[in-house]
Amino acid sequence: MKLDRYDLAILRILAQDGRITKSRLAEQINLSISPAWERVRRLEESGVIRGYHADVDWLRAFRGSRVIVEVTLARHTAHDMHRFEERIAAAPEVVQCHATGGGVDYVMQVMSRDIDHYQRFIDSLLTDELGIEKYFTYIVTKVVKSMPEGLPAWVDDAVAGSD
Repeated sequence: MKLDRYDLAILRILAQDGRITKSRLAEQINLSISPAWERVRRLEESGVIRGYHADVDWLRAFRGSRVIVEVTLARHTAHDMHRFEERIAAAPEVVQCHATGGGVDYVMQVMSRDIDHYQRFIDSLLTDELGIEKYFTYIVTKVVKSMPEGLPAWVDDAVAGSD
């Protein structure tokens, strides 16, 4: 899907305020309401806009621990990777999991009540015999940056180069 300056403006605005009204959005991008909202629907239908949600700081609402975990599997077969990914997708403790290239296979972000809860979760993964060869645990002491608003600066350069 090719994005133009209006699409990028819509994405920037919705990333900062997903609850903006149709008329306010149209006003901010200098289009009438119908064409602006048609663009939003197109972005939603194409999957560029995946959804709308509240940005909740769960650790502020409920005391807990945020843990980054690097996981390396013993074998790299499609079956082993699929089995691991299915188990992780079903685990409510895991809030993000990325398959990675390089030294480790997966990097996960785990939210738990406390370190004991985290360790019981890891023990359950090992008991399930998912083929985990090794894992490394990093306790998050402070979030320096999380989910920046708007679009990365390089997006503007990429769009400008395609015009």
